[in-house]
Amino acid sequence: MSVVEKAVCYVIAEDRLLVFTHDDTDILATGVQVPAGTVRDDESAAQAAERELFEETGLRGAVTRSLGTEFYDLAPLRDEVALRHFFRLEVVDPEVSAVWQAGEADPATGDSPISWTCRWIPLAQAHVLAGGLGARLGAALR
Repeated sequence: MSVVEKAVCYVIAEDRLLVFTHDDTDILATGVQVPAGTVRDDESAAQAAERELFEETGLRGAVTRSLGTEFYDLAPLRDEVALRHFFRLEVVDPEVSAVWQAGEADPATGDSPISWTCRWIPLAQAHVLAGGLGARLGAALR
């Protein structure tokens, strides 16, 4: 079983959390997610968080603090354990009422293009995050 380093982004503004849902995949398969992704060999986990935020939402942001790490076993989806680095990030002048489309035209997996819908949800609803992505949200609020 391999261990893969991941960066997870919590962008919070006006008591709302930035999330996304996949457009062409059943929500039961992908759930509600926050921007996150694999840390590349040539970058730090914090740099990966800033890059993933931009790639997945089109928003530029800066890490304001590290929230710690958690291990997450992806079985049975994949024979992989994610070492997740959680970060709080800020974006300039977020439009918390906005809903917009984003996606990847050429995913690293070589799969077909994918799209998702980004939006801001009330923090009180953040318990809906999928796959352990909410593990350090409490730390982000302290």
